[in-house]
Amino acid sequence: MTNLIELRNIKKIFKKSEKKELLVLDQINFNIHEGEIIALLGRSGSGKSTLLRIIAGLTKPTAGEVRYYEKPVLEPAQGIAMVFQHFALMPWLTILENVSLGLEALGVSKKESRQRALKAIDLIGLDGFESAYPKELSGGMQQRVGIARALVVEPKLLLMDEAFSALDILTAENLRDDLLDLWTKSEFKKNSILLVTHNIEEAVAFADRIIVMDYNPGRVRSILHIDLPHPRNSGSKKFQGYVELIYKLMTKTTKAEIIDIGYRIPEAPVTKLMGLVDQIGEVQKAHKTIDLPTIADDLLLDIDELLSLTEILKLLQFIKETPEGNIELTEAGLQFEKADILLRKKIFSTHLLIYIPLTKHIYTKIHDEPSRRISKAQILKDLSAYLSEEEAQRVINVAIEWGRYAELFAYDDNAEELNLENPI
Repeated sequence: MTNLIELRNIKKIFKKSEKKELLVLDQINFNIHEGEIIALLGRSGSGKSTLLRIIAGLTKPTAGEVRYYEKPVLEPAQGIAMVFQHFALMPWLTILENVSLGLEALGVSKKESRQRALKAIDLIGLDGFESAYPKELSGGMQQRVGIARALVVEPKLLLMDEAFSALDILTAENLRDDLLDLWTKSEFKKNSILLVTHNIEEAVAFADRIIVMDYNPGRVRSILHIDLPHPRNSGSKKFQGYVELIYKLMTKTTKAEIIDIGYRIPEAPVTKLMGLVDQIGEVQKAHKTIDLPTIADDLLLDIDELLSLTEILKLLQFIKETPEGNIELTEAGLQFEKADILLRKKIFSTHLLIYIPLTKHIYTKIHDEPSRRISKAQILKDLSAYLSEEEAQRVINVAIEWGRYAELFAYDDNAEELNLENPI
């Protein structure tokens, strides 16, 4: 197979300040072949969109290189086009004018530009809307315009950054199916697509290969070949087998992480943590295998939410991985699941102090103050050595919610102070 794109040891570091750096991507190596559809799958924070922009030549890697037909990509390359999550259409231009924009930038004559734009509009199913304006179209139709605008430049590689995520489920499925049909039965058959997504079912439905990304920093965790013909039946046993395998891969702990107060606590609301523990407990009591896709559907969780919750429950020692790659409640988790509200608070508070350094740090600092009160600003200052201001604010808000639930400390929102008003 001919290599279209080759990624060699891609690393990307963002500088937050003169002293702070954030490693977003590290040691990314994979190829994209002609005529191949690849899904780049990973939770938020795994650097998927950044990697896409590096491939497109819109962002430079800190180290490593991207090669397009053996030539280094140093700037936006002709033959690589991108479709963004948000439609990014010019509201004052007609659909025909929006689709023609890329051709004008390439210096294509007006006559040829019009012919090619009309053909792309027809291919994507919008014939008859050439003179319409974006505001007249639904979200799904606007995204079709975005795809037509990418197709009109006849790309060898189409990059799609969460291109279906802003659409409702039915519209997204229809648009994805139409694009697959177009790609497999037209002149685009030898061209390639790289789709960024965090939707596991979408990745399995769409791709020939799925690259599963680790996060913090983003690394390639696994590459899966999907041996299913198109169109794919999402209800088939083999399809669901791939979905379940990917869930296991994404929730599997790959390394023992030593955490400190600068650990980036993910979004994990107490109510959802409780709900997941209860759901796992119910399945476990019935002596059934934990089916993460089913649990996610039952609790209305997307993959990012599920991964955040399982990450915290593992850190708190409430769940563990089985040798088969599933998860189950630990002894502490079983006690927590069976406990009443007050005992749950006590168990939760104990595990927060043992396993979450930031919670312990806040609790200790409050106790060290004679007034038993500290400002939120003091904790933010402590976190500034590890996190950006925005990330520190987010992390401390999560820790405050946990601490308040566990009654380790209280929080006065008006004064922005933490205190021991109602300690356990």
